[in-house]
Amino acid sequence: MQLIDQAEITVQGGKGGDGIVAFRREKYVPAGGPAGGNGGKGGDVLVQAQTGRNTLLDFRYQRHFQAEDGQRGGPSNCTGAGGKDRVIPIPCGTLITDADSGALVADVVTPGQTLVIAKGGKGGLGNRHFLSNHNRAPDYALAGLAGEFRHLRLELKLLAEVGIVGLPNAGKSTLISRISAAKPKIADYPFTTLVPNLGVVANPQGDGTVFADIPGLIAGAHAGVGLGYDFLRHIERTRLLIHLLDSTAPDPVGDYQAIRDELAQYIPQLGQPLTERPELIVLNKLDALSDVETIEDIVQKLSIHNTVCVISAVTGAGVTAMLQQVWQRLELTADPVKTAADLG
Repeated sequence: MQLIDQAEITVQGGKGGDGIVAFRREKYVPAGGPAGGNGGKGGDVLVQAQTGRNTLLDFRYQRHFQAEDGQRGGPSNCTGAGGKDRVIPIPCGTLITDADSGALVADVVTPGQTLVIAKGGKGGLGNRHFLSNHNRAPDYALAGLAGEFRHLRLELKLLAEVGIVGLPNAGKSTLISRISAAKPKIADYPFTTLVPNLGVVANPQGDGTVFADIPGLIAGAHAGVGLGYDFLRHIERTRLLIHLLDSTAPDPVGDYQAIRDELAQYIPQLGQPLTERPELIVLNKLDALSDVETIEDIVQKLSIHNTVCVISAVTGAGVTAMLQQVWQRLELTADPVKTAADLG
């Protein structure tokens, strides 16, 4: 399925039903008085997080959502029926902001989470409401109020705990296909991966940890070079970054610093800066580099920055040890998004 991770929509709450003017006209009921009912409330527009959805593709074809209007009041003091709510299903991990003001409306993360994003209008008052000692026969009623209208921006930020970053052809897609059942496109040319790939990896607790393979970054990505770094939004929620490096590259240490510089240019909406996230450096393509001294030299230079694991995503060498490092670090790492929210 095509990954669409940004969309703009408009939502309109239902209009409240009008109140009416009516009087009791019944046999043997003298001076029946006003009996016009109130209008029903307009329906609300809600969003609901649903599992099994991982794209905003549906919003490419439908951009306006409106709830049902409330019904007019009736005679004999009958209130009109309320309008039906409109529920919009969205993927877990969708950030909703007001497109006009930029204000955060909601961050929908939990499956089943339901939030009102556009309220329906109140129903108008019928003439029975205006009965008083000074006005025994009011002949007017109020119209229902319009529902709330909003122009919203939806932004999908995938719910992955571990993000894999690195230059194009560092082996990110090969690694995620090695450790999970994900089947991303793998080829020997740059920018093979054009969209983020997700893979679920079994952890020691017996459940699954979600890894995200992010399309390759290059120097100058913050200025739009290559694919840019627009996809980095998908690792804003991660608790750990795996920085994957190609050991056969001319300068793996320089590559590491180049990507760190790009991460520093990105300011996430959620959680702490990406350069402050816990990180594991992984040196890949051990199978293609037979010079042990060269590997040891690269590891020594990278070790001043962080722990280094040496693997071959193709053969699987070192991958188990790398995952052990991942599980240990996740046990010690707080959720950066929740922590930021708690600090307010």
